[in-house]
Amino acid sequence: MYVAELDLRDFRSWPELHLDLEPGVTVFAGRNGHGKTNIVEALYYTSHLRSHRVSGDGPLIGAQASNARISATTINEGRALTTHLLIQHSGGNQAQINRTRLKSPRELAGVLRTVMFSPEDLRLVNGEPSERRRFLDDLAALRTPRLGGARADYEKVLRQRNALLRNSNMALRRGYSDDTGASALSTLDVWDGQLAAYGSQVLAGRMLLIDALSDLITEAYAAVAPESRPAAVQIKSTLDRAVAELAGGETRDPAIFEAAMLSELGRRRSEEIDRSTTLVGPHRDDLVLMLGDNPAKGYASHGETWSYALALHLAEYQLLSSDGSDPVLILDDVFAELDAKRRERLVHVAEGAEQVLITAAVGDDLPGNLDDAVTARYAVTMDEGVSSIERSDQ
Repeated sequence: MYVAELDLRDFRSWPELHLDLEPGVTVFAGRNGHGKTNIVEALYYTSHLRSHRVSGDGPLIGAQASNARISATTINEGRALTTHLLIQHSGGNQAQINRTRLKSPRELAGVLRTVMFSPEDLRLVNGEPSERRRFLDDLAALRTPRLGGARADYEKVLRQRNALLRNSNMALRRGYSDDTGASALSTLDVWDGQLAAYGSQVLAGRMLLIDALSDLITEAYAAVAPESRPAAVQIKSTLDRAVAELAGGETRDPAIFEAAMLSELGRRRSEEIDRSTTLVGPHRDDLVLMLGDNPAKGYASHGETWSYALALHLAEYQLLSSDGSDPVLILDDVFAELDAKRRERLVHVAEGAEQVLITAAVGDDLPGNLDDAVTARYAVTMDEGVSSIERSDQ
């Protein structure tokens, strides 16, 4: 799999950009803040429908513009598909494949698969649980698009349920003593059912993904940091107790997860009403990263943290490659952060990828064996807040 064309309009610092790309290694070099990362961010957004740098879409839209557009042509096993994304300040984003308008941008899932290494990766290890949940959910959606839909539906129901807990809190506290309380509790029952239905799919998808990833992560970490403690991963869920009671052990059955979630929502209803928020479900879970007998967060050194972040993405890349075509590999300003051993491991993966896109600051040298494989180089500059690009290897 590789990206053959990229067109941007009003995306961050790029009022307009057209690039013809090719398989192999492409390098975008330029000073920090001049727009090179914005290029690969656009491709990451096309793949994951979110930025790897910011949580909202607003910063992606250029100054004075009402929307931004990303168009990318992806070649996969000889078949070309062009995706178009319109990112808007107000109203829902719009998506298109070739000339076909899609009902939802989520339908783009799987057309372009990317794996990105970036300085932000440290947050996977030492950041909040939401970072690790997002890593799992993004990968699950790439492999099984319906899981992306289940996650989006879950988050929509969660917002509605939390709004009810906040806005109808006094009525919920009165309970069935009057009509208003009874109506609010009845509505809460409806949201409970929907939350459990979608949440069970999200959790089952995460558990199956960890089954596939676990050994790959352990092996990748051992290869990157052989002198360190062994790595292991597991999901810590708010449903663990209820699932154990219902299933008598481990399970991957969504029906068991749904029943467990309904049970926990019922058990903790009073507490949720008191706190005006949902305390049960996949949005409260965490991917626990272990090093030996201790969690990596809080116990890993800086080098171990980088090694773990690399191991997560190396396992991600290996898993996606095993599904079929190699994903596009994006290396965003990471070589300056890595020591020789970690560089060597990353270069080993890059050498086998069909397409590698690298950003690097001016003056940074790539590892020699990767530098020799570069097929195209571009110089990225900026003038008065506007980025420009010029091929520099011709």
